[in-house]
Amino acid sequence: MELELRHLKVIRAIAEAGSLTRAATALGLAQPALSAQLRRIERTLGGALFERGRNGVRATPLGELVLERTRIVLPAVRELQQEAARFARTRRQAERLRIGGTHGPLLGALVDRLAGAAPTTTVTTRASWSERELADLLADGRLDFALAGTCGSAAPPGAPHLAWQEIAVDPVFVMLAEDHPLALGREADLAALADEEWACVPGDGCFADCFTAACARAGFTPRRMYETDTASCVHLVQVGRAVGLCRATFPPTPGLTTRPLAGTPLMWRHLLGWHPGSQQPDTAATLLTQARTAHARAAARSDSYTNWLARRGDPDTALR
Repeated sequence: MELELRHLKVIRAIAEAGSLTRAATALGLAQPALSAQLRRIERTLGGALFERGRNGVRATPLGELVLERTRIVLPAVRELQQEAARFARTRRQAERLRIGGTHGPLLGALVDRLAGAAPTTTVTTRASWSERELADLLADGRLDFALAGTCGSAAPPGAPHLAWQEIAVDPVFVMLAEDHPLALGREADLAALADEEWACVPGDGCFADCFTAACARAGFTPRRMYETDTASCVHLVQVGRAVGLCRATFPPTPGLTTRPLAGTPLMWRHLLGWHPGSQQPDTAATLLTQARTAHARAAARSDSYTNWLARRGDPDTALR
């Protein structure tokens, strides 16, 4: 018989209990079965480990030697098991990323970047109109990272408990039907759109209030606002029902064009968030780099955005 780890645990249990009867109870064995197992262990080790007496058992010199080794071996094995479990959890986390995001092309672009940069990582996504919901999912550990945004300099959701890093800051553009009178201009004056109906995607931040305030500064109160999904917004713009509000990175779409608003009255800040207690700094840094690259490439595909940057004399803005 070869000595096994379970045999060392039996020896330690007998020494700690001080008797075979009490040790058998602690190990959940019958006392005769424990006695037989101890005899097999002693034959394997070449001598008696315990002296049996009326008051229990006492370790022999050989037993003391073995017990001394168990005090080293058993904690070391337990520590090895704990380290292996931590490594396995970290490995599983490294092979899986759960990313949440609001509407817009940035989430898909980030998934595409990760597919090329980390092909063995399984990426799952969850979309939500609510920045607060995404923040709650991060805080609860149900998401690893989230792409969200804020209007201007507004505080990100869940800011005291979560880490948020800026990906980029974009102007808010308008979506116009390609035959709209303002579609041929370089930019659209907000006051010139006073009689339009509007379309945008919903959210629970302050964007609606900021838009209303911008309209008030331009001298009007906006008419009906359709808050709906991106595809519906596009349709409403294409058929001339409404003018849409969108991020400057909105991709080229048949039947419509995007134009900056004169004076840039509205800005949108893209953010990447995570829970600092759940993510390694290098993982967060990698995701942030990939998100910034994804944004830069999305910006480069928008002619109206690149033209706007060129007119400002800051062509590298979208690459930061």
